[in-house]
Amino acid sequence: MISLGQANKQRQSEAVEDYLTAIWRLGGEGAVGTSALARALEVSAPSATEMLKRLAEQRLVRYQPYRGVELTASGRRLALRVIRAHRLIELFLARVLGLPVEQVHEEAHRWEHVISEEALERIAATLGDPRTDVHGHPIPTHDGSVAIADDLPLSALPAGAAAVVSQVSDHDPELLRHLDALGLRPGARVEVIDAGRFAGALSFRVGRRRRQLAEDAAGSVRVRLAGRSAEART
Repeated sequence: MISLGQANKQRQSEAVEDYLTAIWRLGGEGAVGTSALARALEVSAPSATEMLKRLAEQRLVRYQPYRGVELTASGRRLALRVIRAHRLIELFLARVLGLPVEQVHEEAHRWEHVISEEALERIAATLGDPRTDVHGHPIPTHDGSVAIADDLPLSALPAGAAAVVSQVSDHDPELLRHLDALGLRPGARVEVIDAGRFAGALSFRVGRRRRQLAEDAAGSVRVRLAGRSAEART
């Protein structure tokens, strides 16, 4: 049976991991503003500031008030380990257990904090050491390298451009279901239609089907133009 002290320690550990992964997702190797981080984590700015001070004391981040926060080498390693776990678990849940893609994000968030290294690497081996998850996001390697996709938002494509969907956002299950229903999933070929941009909507073609999507939602879809290399390793 887990004691109250153990439960509190686990919650604190999960909070640390959530902050580090949020910093990575928002800024990668660069700095992230406290306000942006607080919004992403749905906490108050004072709460975020207090946590960042603690993370700085643990040498997981470099934090300067009014100038933002960035990960140290130790913080980056931990963030990428958690992101690796999250994305491998998402793929396992979808491919092996058959969970709908719009459900795997929240479930993986619960697993990522508690899964052992041995179990995680067995999942990786079972899946054939994949390079991307079910949403097209790059999976960090065991040694901490991560692929940076050479892509851009669907909303940024000019009329007449053709591309392939590389990634879709996994943070809104309802939006993810809608994108999937439109055929906007990793690997799908899309073409922006000239006459389709009006009233804040983007008109495009997936296969032979003409579709429309609000331009802000189109920003949640990343695409790679035909002829571009898929990724670079860092």
